[in-house]
Amino acid sequence: MSPTPLVRRLAISALCAIVSLSTAIPSTSAGHARRAQISNVSDLQKVELGVQTLQTWYDWRTGLWRTTNWWNAANALTMLVNYSSVSGSTVYQPAVENTLSVNASGGFLNDYYDDEGWWALAWIGAYDWTQNLDYLNMAGSIFDDMTTGWDQVCGGGIWWSKARGYKNAIANELFLSVAAHLANRVTDPGEQARYRDWAQQEWQWFLQSGMINAQHLINDGLDSNCQNNHRTTWSYNQGVILAGLVELYQQNPDWSLVQTAHDIAQATIVNLTDAGGILHDRCEPSCGADGVQFKGIFVRNLMALNDVFPDERYVQFTRANAQSIWDLDQGPDYQFGLVWSGPFDSGNAASQSSALDALVAAAEMSPGTSSIMRPVCRFCPAVASGMRLRWNE
Repeated sequence: MSPTPLVRRLAISALCAIVSLSTAIPSTSAGHARRAQISNVSDLQKVELGVQTLQTWYDWRTGLWRTTNWWNAANALTMLVNYSSVSGSTVYQPAVENTLSVNASGGFLNDYYDDEGWWALAWIGAYDWTQNLDYLNMAGSIFDDMTTGWDQVCGGGIWWSKARGYKNAIANELFLSVAAHLANRVTDPGEQARYRDWAQQEWQWFLQSGMINAQHLINDGLDSNCQNNHRTTWSYNQGVILAGLVELYQQNPDWSLVQTAHDIAQATIVNLTDAGGILHDRCEPSCGADGVQFKGIFVRNLMALNDVFPDERYVQFTRANAQSIWDLDQGPDYQFGLVWSGPFDSGNAASQSSALDALVAAAEMSPGTSSIMRPVCRFCPAVASGMRLRWNE
């Protein structure tokens, strides 16, 4: 799908400015001096500089990103698609197409249902951006495999892995989100009903599972007695549920879905941030290959919530985190590290794409990009009609 003339002009102008800046400013480790020189860079230009760095890790042979793992690559792809959609740029479309082409033979399946969910959402995002049905069909095929993880242990829900040893929050949140997203995009009424039924069944189970605690935060999973295990309230567990509930609301306009999403979002902003409002996970400053990805996932899904149910608190939170990343967590060559409040430690594809999730969200929420804003769901009635709902009115 080609960008509109307005989008094309904005994208070209932004990229020309970026090229000019890139040639005028030498690569240097003197981060503060460089940032002082480019203080007037727009939010979208900041993202483009970071994306250029991310793509230095992209391996065209594997269709993945060096320095990171399989599920992280799905999130890097999701960020790349979101940036492309918000900016109107098609520069990275060949990379998205290549990732599908190189890896399609394996169906994006492995032994972990959560990994599969990340890839399904990535391809749904790619479909929203391009309208290429190959992406939507791949997401549907992945979801079909995810349904095999559902059984009646603990009354329902899917397992984290095919070894069937743990029922946790993230796998089930992804299951809900993928089902609800698909229900809002397929055109066959029977398929739409099937996805909607899965999403509603998952949500009813998740709601009674006890994983949402008294603080409106989601713990990691269930213990052997099918009770909340009271393990860490990771930021990504507070995030995935937000877009899932927004999508489900389009099929089932029950206001309790929206209120629950706001309760979780607000609890996260209050409880998982420092005094400056910057998001942290408990594992910092050493989060390994997985935890380094978590925070961007929260902000990305908060963006999806804010797209449909805007709240100025979400905008302020997102802008504060994006600014902190740019000012305090930036290393050489526009690399971004794990700790968003700084100092910069080291960069890899996971920390880079996670930080870029926040920068993309801030760019979308900026007044100057409202004319090219990415709709969370082109096919959802409230969004397709141009309606943006303000939850606290």
